[in-house]
Amino acid sequence: MTMYEGSSDLHKRVERYEAALDEMRAAQQEIKNILHDQVLYDRWQQLGADLGFVVAATAAAAHQQSPDMNGHSVPALSDTWAG
Repeated sequence: MTMYEGSSDLHKRVERYEAALDEMRAAQQEIKNILHDQVLYDRWQQLGADLGFVVAATAAAAHQQSPDMNGHSVPALSDTWAG
């Protein structure tokens, strides 16, 4: 193996490593965003319960069954707060 071939192989490995690292960082950020959204939603529900609002069964079911474009649930709004 010549010095050039070794260098070329090393560059290819570094490029693959950098691409994998970028992909892992993007996946980590996506997971972080999903978890952050879930924590905010759970806290929103808890605050509503503390204030005496009731989550409609249909809204709770819709939250678990209607994914948004990123593949995680979107909270459904309920009219129980308007009362």
